[in-house]
Amino acid sequence: MTWVGVLIALAGALGYALGAALQQYEAVAEGASLKLVRRPRWWIGGVIGFTGASLHAVALSFAPLVAVQPISVATLVFAVPLAAFLYGRRPYKAEIFGSVAVAVGLLWLMLLVPQHDVTPHLDNGPALGFIGVIAVIALVSQVVAARLRGPAKALLLSVGAGAVTASVSTFVRVVGGGMQGDWGRLLHWFTLAVPVLLVCAVVLLQRSYAVGYFGIAYAGVQVVDPITSVLAGAILLGEPLPTSPSTAIPALMASALTIAGTITLGRLAPDHSRPSTPADATPVETVPVETVPVEEAALEPMPGESAARTAPAASELS
Repeated sequence: MTWVGVLIALAGALGYALGAALQQYEAVAEGASLKLVRRPRWWIGGVIGFTGASLHAVALSFAPLVAVQPISVATLVFAVPLAAFLYGRRPYKAEIFGSVAVAVGLLWLMLLVPQHDVTPHLDNGPALGFIGVIAVIALVSQVVAARLRGPAKALLLSVGAGAVTASVSTFVRVVGGGMQGDWGRLLHWFTLAVPVLLVCAVVLLQRSYAVGYFGIAYAGVQVVDPITSVLAGAILLGEPLPTSPSTAIPALMASALTIAGTITLGRLAPDHSRPSTPADATPVETVPVETVPVEEAALEPMPGESAARTAPAASELS
């Protein structure tokens, strides 16, 4: 049944990418504000993205993580061309190269992490400390990003969004993996923390989208999310990290590829879906200019001139 899980994961990846592209288009148009809730396309993007994430979870019940996770990482390759299509253009070569480089590099890093199939357990103290660290990362990214512009701002905002998204994944793993068929274990504050963190992640993600650099924002989340999740799993849940010396060089090469792709995406020009003229600009009224015949203009007195000076002399009329 592995191929069934792969097909479901592929459909989920396409859905998640399309949902992200739709929401980014609306975030650029309206900004990361409550105005987005009045945009039907933003809601459609959210529903499609949530459906894609749900299909990813379903795929894990048919296929192992090693087969499903690479397809999830490939959402970047789908999302960038879809976003370009929404703006009515073809994807740039740099977009294709950058997104493929980030996806391949990140996938390479994920494959170097050893698998660990042990029931996850997390105490209250470390869980609160973990939330505190994530909150500090998100807050610092917001404060520093407020002083930046362009792709640097989009990337820094995506770091905060990716960190919060990783916290959602961590708590979902703890709650879902620790159930073991006992639904009573859902009655825990960890379960309530998941939707709260998810809402925070969505808000931060829209802020990174609103800058206009979709490729760098989406890539930032795709990189920060799994790396933070792996570190959280190693530090909090006792999951292993690659320690073999033979993995050091491949890890460095994969990291270099990911960084190169991220830099390439960051050098692209932003997309804008809002009008070129500001909304609060008042239109300039044009006053029609009346054309006066040359003969009449010659007889019409100028301001400050007397009629005697401009009227023709009697001798000229005789």
